Amino acid sequence: MPVSGQGFEAATGDGPATPPDAGRAAELRTAYEGLLQIRRLVNGPAGTAVPAPWEVRQLPRAVALVLEASGIPPSAVDSRGLPVRTGYRVSAAPEAGRAEVTWVGPRGSGAAEEEQERLTACAAALERLGWVCLLYRGPRRRRFLEVEPPR
Repeated sequence: MPVSGQGFEAATGDGPATPPDAGRAAELRTAYEGLLQIRRLVNGPAGTAVPAPWEVRQLPRAVALVLEASGIPPSAVDSRGLPVRTGYRVSAAPEAGRAEVTWVGPRGSGAAEEEQERLTACAAALERLGWVCLLYRGPRRRRFLEVEPPR
């Protein structure tokens, strides 16, 4: 994957709201196919079922790429960092080697009511590609998904 600021960056849910774009869709397809090809080359017989070492080193980026390529919408924020669109948000987890996925949206958007269903869909997309996902209930009873590579 390219270095931050160079080439394609998967949507983590922390960026600005952008309208659907055919160019971005093509870049996303290329990046995702690249991820699968790297897995095939690096993992041998395990093929695409196991994350490649670069994915483990850049876990939030890899998780965001899988979610975006799966058609799950990312959240978006305004210039003050406040959510303006409901969707997933991927960040590094407090524990090294893990990522955290939350379902967020603007105040009054209903994101909290749909988070279990939507995070379950996120887990299904990630588990198909070999990631281990655990759904937790955190502070203020909000759910989050913890993602880690298989052991």
